[in-house]
Amino acid sequence: MRSRASIDCYKRLRLPLGLRYLGRSMGLSLRLLLGIAFPLFAAQTQPALIQALNPAADWKGSANITQAFSEIALKNEYDKDKHRVRKWHVPVRVFIEHQVGDKALHTQLVQMHLAHLAEITGHDIQLVDVLSEANLHLVFTRQSLWVDDIMRLMGPNAAKNVHGSVCMAKFALNANSEIDRAWVIIPVDQAKMHGKLVACVVEEITQVLGLPNDSEKVFPSIFNDKTPQDLLTGLDYILLKLLYSTEIKAGMTTTEVQPIIQKQLIQWQRDGTLSDADKTVRQGQLYGLLGY
Repeated sequence: MRSRASIDCYKRLRLPLGLRYLGRSMGLSLRLLLGIAFPLFAAQTQPALIQALNPAADWKGSANITQAFSEIALKNEYDKDKHRVRKWHVPVRVFIEHQVGDKALHTQLVQMHLAHLAEITGHDIQLVDVLSEANLHLVFTRQSLWVDDIMRLMGPNAAKNVHGSVCMAKFALNANSEIDRAWVIIPVDQAKMHGKLVACVVEEITQVLGLPNDSEKVFPSIFNDKTPQDLLTGLDYILLKLLYSTEIKAGMTTTEVQPIIQKQLIQWQRDGTLSDADKTVRQGQLYGLLGY
């Protein structure tokens, strides 16, 4: 039962504008089944952002990672406020509600991503078969039922943000800024139509771990709506590892968390964690499933 001091945070995967797509031979059949598109670039991406960052190298600088953490972990999509660190301190138990077909495929996508998140964060994240045992409720639905499902699980305030979004997530905090419950709703037909089914699974589940914001300042990343990433990037990998570092606690302020980040980044620079991040993150099972 949620604390009366709980705060709800919303996240939705929004449609990028003017994307072009390219298919690859390896894994193409599965990708077509999933409705996955292959964007070469987003026409709406800010040119200054692309010119300023070389995704293969520049994101690994301490200043860029610190800014990315501040943008994604300490802000919200729907307000301008600075927030405290938000993360789970209890095991995450995920129940999948299937209202559409392809149950086995959808379950496989979720299982693979949950395993990847658990490996990256070191946090206990598992599927359960009974809703009463879950604290993260994930629904695969259809567009015609989407608003009703949002009203049922997230309430009328979340339903106001449906326009222009592909899928949606929400988490609730207790008085200590710990996430104690979360919901993800994916209208499969709508997500497939826009080539975003896998992106919805990856981004929304990842963001309810405590990285709720989107920002064009963060690149390359699933948290940037104007870049083409559908799977976790090296930067996303580092942000998750930072958030679930044992020294970073829910409720910490920006001032409190920054020296911890700096200390951790120095260590990861020395031991190769930063330089290997782009390679390491690609060991996730979804990369292999989709033929990357």
